[in-house]
Amino acid sequence: MQAQHEIENAMPAASDKLNIESIRRDFPILNLKVHGRQLVYLDNAATTQKPQVVLDAIQRYYTEQNSNVHRGVHYLSQLATREYEGARVKIQRFINAAESHEVIFTHGATEGINLIASSYGRKFVHEGDEVIISAMEHHSNIVPWQMLCEQVGAKLRIIPINEKGELLIDDLEAMINARTRLIALVHLSNALGTINPVKRVIDIAHSHDVPVLLDGAQATSHLKIDVQELDCDFYVFSGHKVCGPTGIGVLYGKSQWLESMPPFMGGGDMISSVSFEKTTYNSLPYKFEAGTPNIEGAIGLGVALDYLTGIGIDRIAEYENELLDYATEVIGSIPGVKLIGTAREKSSVLSFTLENIHPHDIGTILDQEGIAIRAGHHCAQPVMKFFNVPATARASFSFYNTKQEIDTLAEGIQRVIEVFG
Repeated sequence: MQAQHEIENAMPAASDKLNIESIRRDFPILNLKVHGRQLVYLDNAATTQKPQVVLDAIQRYYTEQNSNVHRGVHYLSQLATREYEGARVKIQRFINAAESHEVIFTHGATEGINLIASSYGRKFVHEGDEVIISAMEHHSNIVPWQMLCEQVGAKLRIIPINEKGELLIDDLEAMINARTRLIALVHLSNALGTINPVKRVIDIAHSHDVPVLLDGAQATSHLKIDVQELDCDFYVFSGHKVCGPTGIGVLYGKSQWLESMPPFMGGGDMISSVSFEKTTYNSLPYKFEAGTPNIEGAIGLGVALDYLTGIGIDRIAEYENELLDYATEVIGSIPGVKLIGTAREKSSVLSFTLENIHPHDIGTILDQEGIAIRAGHHCAQPVMKFFNVPATARASFSFYNTKQEIDTLAEGIQRVIEVFG
């Protein structure tokens, strides 16, 4: 009850507009000075900052609840187990999963994808079969499928994109055939900000009895996720990109798929009984949760999702779209700036280049101004190759950012241009 009381006290009052000043007070790190200047944190696609309620929940676990889960009859173990499993139910509600056992704790979205590639792939993907991904995927949704295809002799096929960074969805129908075993697609691109038409993809795939995995690492903090409405077969996301701790993530899977898949790792909670002759596996979700879990991470993630729910994902999305529109206009109007990724359906990400200036130099000079952006290929090298750039500078926004910070970014970019003449 104490934790819930603190969360409710931290919530801004409900209204049509977010109280950004109140929200910013919930994030201690936003008061930080960097190189003597006020921090302007615009690297939210890499990781989001954490509200005080999440920090408090982690500290409370270690000072008042620290124990292993599921294995003890004593007070602390039962308390930790209740908090840990309570977090699972919070996640179930946040993504509207049908059952809490469809929520599998992982280390992050990357592990969730690797789990599916290993477990689903081991059983259902064989020589001559095909897996489909898109040309805008993060490396985490490319490499596991390459590894699987190399191991079993399957083929990896790629849905192309256009010059705006939009999926050529009409090409997908022709790509699906009798050997297609899975489509794995990013929901919201970390490098471009593109929001893919995932519901349409799922409908097309299911008309051919092909399951779909969605990489929601970026989408979950910016869009309302309803896995039942989407009807996706698998959905993955990371805690650290929804204001939760690092090292914790979620794999959602429909029960019928998870029941049919073999375990990913062996040991710990994933067993029901062990003998040297035979081991029987635990029921869902524990079949996929070997070893001591990231208990405080799960608890912290549950608190983070409570916090976001209290503000309202729809209100967050509306405000972040205002920020993106403003940034697109302000930054896009600076001479020499070229925007990379101009899809009609976008969220939260503004990637750009400056004529004759490497993105790493942009990021370094902006850092001296107290501005944190990301510069590089963003773990999406095929995207960089498509746009014929070595890297981009990426400003990514969250609901605690402001238009004033975007103005500061614009001033910083002008400073970069001055430095390089």
